[in-house]
Formats: sequence, structure tokens, C-alpha cells
Amino acid sequence: MRPPICAICDKDFFDLEKGGLVNFKKRPSDIEWNKKMEHEGMVGHPPYAEWFCEEHYTEAKELEHLTVDEAMKVLRKTFGL
Repeated sequence: MRPPICAICDKDFFDLEKGGLVNFKKRPSDIEWNKKMEHEGMVGHPPYAEWFCEEHYTEAKELEHLTVDEAMKVLRKTFGL
């Protein structure tokens, strides 16, 4: 698992009460990734999950019904990136 660094502003944060991990809708490639990781007994940061700081978490959480690609496009536009 990657350390908690916001996918929007690159802010490091360690207090998970001030942000969190958002698991977005899985793409077909994400489902395959999960199967591979489970089959091989491996762990890692899921490609459909991103960390967000307190400032960006609420907006990101509202988009968890989208894939990570779709959500990040919306969030970049929302935050002017």
C-alpha cells in the first residue's frame, strides 16, 4: 500500500481522520489485478484506489461510483488542475 499522499495536491498526511483512501469502481483491468494478487498471494496498492487529504476527500468520496480515471478527470477539473 502506498503511503497517504493526496492524489490531488501531493500533501503527505498521516492522520487518517483528516483524509482517507477512496476505492473507486473497478475497471475490468482492476478485477484482473485483484485476481492475480489473490492467486499469487501478493499485496499492493490497488490501481482503483487513491489517497486524498482532508481538503479533497469529501469530493473524491462522492465520486466513488466512477472509475479512478473518470473520477480523477472530474476532480482535476473541479480543483483547477
